[in-house]
Amino acid sequence: GGHTKKVANYIAKATNGDVMELKPVQEYTEADLDYNNKDSRTTRERDDVSLRDIPLVKDKADNWEGYDTVFIGYPIWWGIAAWPVNNFVKDNDFSGKTVIPFATSSSSGMGQSGTLLEEMANGGTWQSGQRFSSGASSSTVREWAAGLGL
Repeated sequence: GGHTKKVANYIAKATNGDVMELKPVQEYTEADLDYNNKDSRTTRERDDVSLRDIPLVKDKADNWEGYDTVFIGYPIWWGIAAWPVNNFVKDNDFSGKTVIPFATSSSSGMGQSGTLLEEMANGGTWQSGQRFSSGASSSTVREWAAGLGL
């Protein structure tokens, strides 16, 4: 739905940062994301963990070594981070970086999503993160980012 991308762009503007979109090689269609359909792609992936190894078009950021702070954003799927973010987390070395997860959802909270990603990660100092509603405003995100003291 573009909600996470919108919040990522707000964060980038507030922190003078860069944005890297994580795109699955096989992109998700609206039908794939139909949580009410027991045969949709995401429902099948939810039910069979072996299907959650989602290859990304690009899984490494340019100039990765140059970043001290990394925000990782994702929508919440069934109470956890959308699994396409998993390979990015697994494939990058976060040693020496502060990692701040953020999530978007209509109603679900962060849950253990950030903790589960931290467990997959190679290093880094992971913060607790923040959940934003699907309709989060620029000012809400900007205020949160300013409060981080970066």
